[in-house]
Amino acid sequence: MADTYDHLVVGGGTAGSLLATRLAEQGRDVALIEWGPSDAAEPRARDLRRWAEMLEGEYDLDYRTEPNLRGNSHIRLARLRILGGCSTANTMISWLPPRGDLEEWVQLGAEGWDPDTILPLYERLRTPIQPVAEEDRNPYVADVVASAATALGLPVQDRWNDGRIDASPNGTGFFEVGYTPETNLRASTSIHYVHAAQASGGGPKILTGLRALRVLFEHGPDGPRAVGVRVRSGDGSEHDLHAAVEVILCAGAIDTPRLLQLSGVGPRRTLHAAGVPVVHDLPGVGENLQDHVEGLVVWEAERTPPTTCASGWDAGAMLSLDETGDPGPGDGRPDVLMHFPVEPWAVHAERHLAETGAPSMPAATLAIAPNVARPHSRGRVWIRSSDPDAPPAIDFRSFTDPEGHDEAMLLAGIRLARRIATAEPMKSWVGREVFPGPEITSDEDLSAVARATHQTVYHPSGTCRIGPSGDPAAVVAPDLRVHGIKGLRIADASVFPTLTSVNPVVTVMLVAERAAALIAADH
Repeated sequence: MADTYDHLVVGGGTAGSLLATRLAEQGRDVALIEWGPSDAAEPRARDLRRWAEMLEGEYDLDYRTEPNLRGNSHIRLARLRILGGCSTANTMISWLPPRGDLEEWVQLGAEGWDPDTILPLYERLRTPIQPVAEEDRNPYVADVVASAATALGLPVQDRWNDGRIDASPNGTGFFEVGYTPETNLRASTSIHYVHAAQASGGGPKILTGLRALRVLFEHGPDGPRAVGVRVRSGDGSEHDLHAAVEVILCAGAIDTPRLLQLSGVGPRRTLHAAGVPVVHDLPGVGENLQDHVEGLVVWEAERTPPTTCASGWDAGAMLSLDETGDPGPGDGRPDVLMHFPVEPWAVHAERHLAETGAPSMPAATLAIAPNVARPHSRGRVWIRSSDPDAPPAIDFRSFTDPEGHDEAMLLAGIRLARRIATAEPMKSWVGREVFPGPEITSDEDLSAVARATHQTVYHPSGTCRIGPSGDPAAVVAPDLRVHGIKGLRIADASVFPTLTSVNPVVTVMLVAERAAALIAADH
């Protein structure tokens, strides 16, 4: 193994696999550093239907969150330690971000991230994305789609990524998903960038089984410069890898700020408390944490749905709400997203029922899962120790936005989900409501249950956000260079100024494509 490369890309997930491959195509000597093993021989990581087998398993870092004063204090936040990262365990719901999301980024200082610059990058993606194939469309889910159209007056969408979201953010239907229908092969960037490049004799140098411990710096008259990364092998030995041009962090919205802080880059007070010498005081590192919070309504199943599916979470609804909580024009972006799962992910609901002495879940259930599309609450990620083996502290601070937006949107989503279930043909599939329960009707009672049991949608973002150098909350400039440090960039979901109002995996890919273009222009 060489010890010097032009570029070191840290993290072989969605962004890192794509970016490292693109840089290698530019003729650069690139090493992709991945903590876990390759996904090449892991069938669970390649088969989209088996996504749930990857969660909370041997590849999952399985982070736990801090006690949440207004939300669920039992969140298990999956982060995957394997080539492909979290896109080996997601459901590959693949939406382009609405134009309004990117326009908001520009307003917050992300110059050059406007929709006319970013959205065309979608055409460069090598990951196959298409609507769920007819043979994978679950008949029960199709009935829920029909009921949502009837009950809420929503148009049924056959496609979502063709610009119609920007014309009207209200709709229901099967999603566009990143997979190959004939084989159910998921469209992770490790498969369609890294492995595809290796098969043709190219691509970056893949260094799996190496954990990045900290970024290495040299100090000059004009400030620190990143020159490499200290890594640890599986046998516990440590050594240094060097970057002749740049280090690029792609470790995700939790581990990128964690690695920066372990390296001495972050809020001075946090670093002092953890016993880490300060290399560069950068207050925004780890701040601005966002996620899509998800609620749940569960009914007893009158009949068991078929198992036909692409992933089991293949369809849903997108809603912009008026001031009454009904679907309306809004401001052109969704306020609530809904998923219509074949198999509910109901662990928090089950815990609540057990704690309150309510009857347990029946064996066969059906559900709708609404989530808050544009969260206003902001949390943080930080280290408590200089020990890289100590897990990070993660506090989503869910439902703490002063205006109560997130709470109101979740309540509206639950009430709309209940309305869908009263319309045929879904009505004939469901029996009694078992969670939250038909007796939970007031805003106060419904909010208490929903907040105590909400689930993450595994979309943490924003913890190293793009913004101008004069903004104390900003970590990277629009060219993704870390403020105040030479030779260091970030390209992953941590750079989002705000979380996209749709599932973000495609936007993460677009960040990587944009990073590759920026680096090509600079060098």
